[in-house]
Amino acid sequence: MIRKFITLFTDVTKTGTKIPKEEYLTTGKNIIIDQGKDSIAGYTDRQKGIFKEVPVIVFGDHTRIVKYVDKPFFLGADGVKVLKSKEKESNYKYLYYALKAAHIPNTGYNRHFKWLKQININYPGFNEQKNIVDILDSLTRIIKVRQKELALFDKLIKARFVEMFGDPANPINIWAPEKLEKICILNPKKEKKLENDDLDVSFVPMSAVSEHGAIDTTKVKKYSEVKKGFTYFLENDVLFAKITPCMENGKGAVATGLKNKKGFGSTEFHVLRPIKGKSNPYWLYTLTSFQSFRKLAELNMTGSAGQKRVPIKFLQNYKVVVPPIELQNEFANFVRQVDKSKVAVQKSLDETQKLYDSLMQEYFG
Repeated sequence: MIRKFITLFTDVTKTGTKIPKEEYLTTGKNIIIDQGKDSIAGYTDRQKGIFKEVPVIVFGDHTRIVKYVDKPFFLGADGVKVLKSKEKESNYKYLYYALKAAHIPNTGYNRHFKWLKQININYPGFNEQKNIVDILDSLTRIIKVRQKELALFDKLIKARFVEMFGDPANPINIWAPEKLEKICILNPKKEKKLENDDLDVSFVPMSAVSEHGAIDTTKVKKYSEVKKGFTYFLENDVLFAKITPCMENGKGAVATGLKNKKGFGSTEFHVLRPIKGKSNPYWLYTLTSFQSFRKLAELNMTGSAGQKRVPIKFLQNYKVVVPPIELQNEFANFVRQVDKSKVAVQKSLDETQKLYDSLMQEYFG
């Protein structure tokens, strides 16, 4: 059975109480749900006005993010829609997945609820809804476990980095600091005499680089297709996402496994090419992946909201304590060992995500 959104949902946002962002606490008695990507935006000790009629679906009017909420909560600031079902008995988890699968056009920082109200939803019997939810919940749990495992690997690598070199924000002072531009080549120019137009090269869009250092280099294009209008890099160059929100989210990687050891990709990458004898790519990448580095880069961003970028000058002038290349290489060997485990987990995550996406399309497409 196909049901229209307006026959299934009612907007009850006005019955909730909104908390201004400046009043969010890091801990508190009650949770605050807003339209951001985090499941919980903050906390409050307030009691009066808490929304108790859960479960509900929360929709981010600007962000298009959908959340299932089953605990009493307060609303975040502007842009939150709280949705209740009109049915006497409803499987809210099913409705959550249905809305997550809905195609809502991205019109920037505008309101999108008008598009949501136009969708139709596949609405089978209650038992079938439960079976679908059980399957999707199981896959979601596996995905979260794999993501946590990857995050733990990242913590392990960073812990080893700090042990050997100190935190970038508080480095070991036995080595001299240098500007980043002195120890690597930033945004290197393409060689004038690159091979012929029929040469196969890896093509790496922003979506092919993860927040955990993984990179997908399997997409191949002819040099003639990418020689203009894309960022050029070589095997073992470091990619650093310069645009918001990719930069803040941690996107970046060491470019390995490139077809013919050459790659082209998004213009929203800065490229850091190690200098032999001065810098190791795994040491460089880990340096740029630290939260302290990314926060400083964020403070130096230029441009308008939604289109902010890290200028090359930030990387050029960033001062870092440079350990001997032998120690950098020792650290890189440790990273490569950890990466072997990461590859297996990433493969499992990718396969589970692919199955989840396929089933979402089958159930709700």
